[in-house]
Amino acid sequence: MFKSSRSVSSESGNLPTSKQQRLLGAIAVLVVISLLTSAGGSPIEHTVSTAWEGLIWGIADPVISLDRFAGILALGLFSAKFVRGYWFNATFIIAAICGQLINLSPVMLPGPTIAIATCTIALGVMLVTPIPINWLAIAILSATAGIFQGYADATSIIGAGIFTAMTYVIGVTLTQTAIIMSAREIGINFGINEANQILPKIIRFTGLVFCAIGIVFLGYSVI
Repeated sequence: MFKSSRSVSSESGNLPTSKQQRLLGAIAVLVVISLLTSAGGSPIEHTVSTAWEGLIWGIADPVISLDRFAGILALGLFSAKFVRGYWFNATFIIAAICGQLINLSPVMLPGPTIAIATCTIALGVMLVTPIPINWLAIAILSATAGIFQGYADATSIIGAGIFTAMTYVIGVTLTQTAIIMSAREIGINFGINEANQILPKIIRFTGLVFCAIGIVFLGYSVI
């Protein structure tokens, strides 16, 4: 159902070099922001009281938390291995919205930070390993990552008004979609280029970095 994009690379046209550079530059800037906010003591945990704050924090939250940001990037890159990998991305986005709604309901999910870190590690491992993975397992992992990320994000809007919560959800969804689709475009144009042996190695190295980030945050969550 989800065949590898390597077998149909002709179906994916290469992006212009200038657009590739813009995508890479934008992702690099977001990585720096995420690193600075995660390591510099920025107010990652916060509450939202107005619709404007909801929109702004919704746009910012997927970036300023490094473990969540790494998970989104990893899934976007990994989805580039499949022709219809955008369905994995859509699964993540929809699941994230559901996770936010779950947090606003009486239902409680255990250990969201542990689950997010674990999913990030799993996605990093999948980027590194050449072993084919069943599409259903990837879909389940995408949904799990999305639900727990959405659940963790929605902590900021507990007790907020309906309109404020809506603007927050919209902001989070816009940022997640932009990041995950940009990462997929980068993966498509670099990861499936069999003639270029350097960039696939960089993507595998990136997978190791995602694993390391997940392990660090998993350690923080368990301790």
